[in-house]
Formats: sequence, structure tokens, C-alpha cells
Amino acid sequence: MMSIYTASSNITHGLLKLIFQRALCPQPCSPLLWSVGCCSKYSSRISYCYTSFRVFPWWPVTFMSVQHRATFKFESTDEDKRKKLCEGIFKVLLKDIPTTCQVSCLEVLRILSRDKKVLVPVTTKENMQILLRLAKLNESDDSLEKVSEFPVIVESLKCLCNIVFNSQMAQQLSLELNLAAKLCNLLRKCKDRKFINDIKCFDLRLLFVLSLLHTDIRSQLRYELQGLPLLTQILESAFSIKWTDEYESAIDHNGPPLSPQETDCAIEALKALFNVTVDSWKVHKESESHQFRVMAAVLRHCLLIVGPTEDKTEELHSNAVNLLSNVPVSCLDVLICPLTHEETAQEATTLDELPSDKTAEKETVLKSNTMVYNGMNMEAIHVLLNFMEKRIDKGSSYREGLTPVLSLLTECSRAHRNIRKFLKDQVLPPLRDVTNRPEVGSTVRNKLVRLMTHVDLGVKQIAAEFLFVLCKERVDSLLKYTGYGNAAGLLAARGLLAGGRGDNWYSEDEDTDTEEYKNAKPKEELLKPMGLKPDGTITPLEEALNQYSVIEETSSDTD
Repeated sequence: MMSIYTASSNITHGLLKLIFQRALCPQPCSPLLWSVGCCSKYSSRISYCYTSFRVFPWWPVTFMSVQHRATFKFESTDEDKRKKLCEGIFKVLLKDIPTTCQVSCLEVLRILSRDKKVLVPVTTKENMQILLRLAKLNESDDSLEKVSEFPVIVESLKCLCNIVFNSQMAQQLSLELNLAAKLCNLLRKCKDRKFINDIKCFDLRLLFVLSLLHTDIRSQLRYELQGLPLLTQILESAFSIKWTDEYESAIDHNGPPLSPQETDCAIEALKALFNVTVDSWKVHKESESHQFRVMAAVLRHCLLIVGPTEDKTEELHSNAVNLLSNVPVSCLDVLICPLTHEETAQEATTLDELPSDKTAEKETVLKSNTMVYNGMNMEAIHVLLNFMEKRIDKGSSYREGLTPVLSLLTECSRAHRNIRKFLKDQVLPPLRDVTNRPEVGSTVRNKLVRLMTHVDLGVKQIAAEFLFVLCKERVDSLLKYTGYGNAAGLLAARGLLAGGRGDNWYSEDEDTDTEEYKNAKPKEELLKPMGLKPDGTITPLEEALNQYSVIEETSSDTD
């Protein structure tokens, strides 16, 4: 140990005096004043620490990492000293020192790497290679057998995360050193290993940071490094998925929640996958369809499990929603699946136990046991709907928190009939309350109608679009549920103020007008807005009436 002290003493010997002074003495004294006994009140503690350094030179480094663990802002007056300390730590890490000493030095380096100014002189190719070696990211490291080395690997990955995020030079060196490929190689080594979630977690976090900062790395991960199947397998491992069919997994509703480590690992994998697939909706090859469907099935499983806390569950589901937004809409049909024989038998048994005259109770039991519609399991869609309602109830950050799930449900409804019909049944049930305005109340419909006049243009557009799709893009049906004033913005943007329907085709279903609505509906039709001609002039009254008559003859209020 004394040889290690001698090798590093020229760099750290004087600096540690300042470290002790600032950590143990609250007075803003200069090193000169402290050295002549200005801080006599704390001199005994400082002397003890400094003496401890001579006996066990790594104790002060550990002391600093503990005292400054939550430090994120640094004083500019000590900038040069922190730079020298970083240089000294890298020189010490070059040597063959004990694992505990490596961890202590890396912890201090992680704290110092939060300061961007300090990283400028120390971010070199040689120093990056030191951290790559300690993180087992070199090609020569074949396995992860020594458990004692795991803390060193984790701390090295943490340092790399900070350095790459805060230093543009480190970002360029990451490309030169092919860091993304090395991280994928490390993931393959530990994807099926237990008890090393911390390594996977920070490996994934660094991969996320790299793909966030460099679009070239996204393409490399997607095609060259096969990042899509690799990261999907990491999610499967985190969730311990057992497949019952090609795109169906076994769900244990009574099972334990995910552990904090598994949840963190899954969240990092979801974030990395989001970057890898961010342009998937634009470029989608048929050969990739299977992989996207597998990923969508894994995300369905993700929506049906819970994390260790409610906040972690929401964060997990939020990242799953963001990733589902990147999945080609044609592959989202795996979010619903036919009921299994066991589920069908369970439903039948439960229904048989109820008296034959309890029709309403039978329908309630059928929907409460598993979210079922037309013989399909809709649990994942129901989770998305509940997630959307929670985000509405928060009342803030609608653009970041609400629009992704609303957009996802809109696209699912437009492309998949069963999903649309289930959501229509949940969000826009047969209209019975005809005395209150559409925006008054606490139902999901009322909340969405209120969003149609939100001050944020993006929020009100996507809320109106969602309801319009549920109404099969029929103006009459939309007006029935939302009122003309709330729908005016959407109709004006689409040129449908005079009535009609959107461009997409939907199947015709049965009439769902309730007796309450039919009785409240005016017996004599009111004149609807006349609209505009292409040249901007108002349509003549006679022509508008003729158009309205044609629309009434060719359309009916259906589901």
C-alpha cells in the first residue's frame, strides 16, 4: 500500500488537505490560513483525517465520495484543483490496485464528472480506454465470472454515462472506439445472467445516451448490431416471460411485482429501444414484421404487470406507451388476443352460477373478470385507457404525458375494428344523460370533450381526433356526443362544418340511439351551417339545403 501512496502522492498529497478542509470545516478559509491554525476548532478532526491518509491512503477518497454523493454544483474557484484530482485518479487507475481502491477512485471520478468544465482536459482517448477496460468492454474480456469485479464494472459504466453525456469530445471518442458495439457485446454476455441487473441497467443507460446524441448510432444499432432483437430479449429476461403461443405470453395476475432492479433495467431497455425504433413508422419492411410483433407482445406483457411502487409502475407503462407509438400500426393487433380455453371456461362457469334473470349482473361479471369484447382479451387496451384517464386527471404536462397515449389509441382504433369498438363502448357508451352539456361530468367522455377546447393546440387536436375516429369519422355521430361548439375546431380544419364524414372507410353497424336521446332530439331539424365554396364565398341557401337533403338520405346515425 505504501508504494501506491508514493506513486500518487505528488498529485493528491496537497489536494487532499483542501478536500478535508472543505468537507470538515464550514469556514471559507484559504489553505494558507488553515495551515497556520486558523481553524483550530476543527484542527483535530482534520489532523486525524490527514494522518489516516498516510496509514490508509484510500480512506480520504472514500470519505469524499460519501460526503459529496449528492453534489451536482461546484464552485468555480476550485476548478483547477478538481482537474488535477481527475488526472491523478486516472493515473492511479492505470496501476494494479485492489478492487476496493478502484471502486473508491471511480466513485470520486463519477462525482467530479458531473462538472463539464473539469472534463475538458481529462477526456482523452487513453483515459476513455482505461474506463473501457475496467468496465469489461474490451474485446479480450470473454466472460463475467469474478463477482468481486462487478462493483468496478458498475462504477466504470456510471462514469462513462456522465462523461459521454457531458463531454462532446467523449461523444466523438465513443464513435472512434466503437463503444456501441462493445456495449452490445457486454449485454450479450449478461442477458441471461441473474444477479447482475446493475451491470445491464447502466450498460443500457449508456446505450440510450449514445443513441440519443448520435443518429448514426441509432442506424448502427438497428441494422449492424441487431439491437432490436437484442434489446427485446433483454426485456423478456427482465419480465421472465413464458410464451404460450407465437405472440402470447402467460400472465400471472397473482404473481409478485417486479423487483426494483428488474424495473429499472426494463425502463432503460425501453428507452434504448425507443431510440432504435424512432423512425420505424416511416420505413417498415415485411421481413421485420415478425420482430415488431414480438416486441409488441412483450410490451403487452409489460402493460399487464406492476412494478414495486405505483410511481414505478406508471413510469414503466409510460415508457411502454412511448415505444408502442414507434411500432408499425399493422403490428399492434397483437395487443389483443382470443380468449384461451381456460379463460372461456372460467367465464362460462361464473355466468352459470348466476340466476338466469340476472342479465345485468352477468354482463358486469363478464367485463370485470377479464376485459372481453367479441371473444377477444382487451386487458392491455383497458390498461392504456386507464393510463390515459390518469394522465388527464393530473391536469398538467398534457403535451408530454397525454398526447402519446391518445395518439396510440387513435391509430389503434383507426386500424383495428375490435379495438375501436371496445374503446367506443368504454368511452362513448349509448347516450342516456341528455340534460347536461357534454363537457359537464366526470366520465371519460366528459374529460375528453373538455380537452377539445384546451389552450394547447396539439392537445385539443389529438383529443378531438380520437373521439372523431371512435365515431367512425361521422360528423353527426361526433356532434351527438360532443356538441357543435366543442367540435367546431376539428370540423373547420377538415372542411366538414356542413356535415358529412372523413376520408377513412368504416363498416356500418346497428343504430345505437337510446330512447332518451331520441326523445330529446328536436322533431324539426335545425338548419346546419352552410359552409364555403372553394373560392371562399358562402354557399347559397338553396344549394346548402339540397346538399343537406342528400346527406340525410345517404347517412344514418350508426355506431
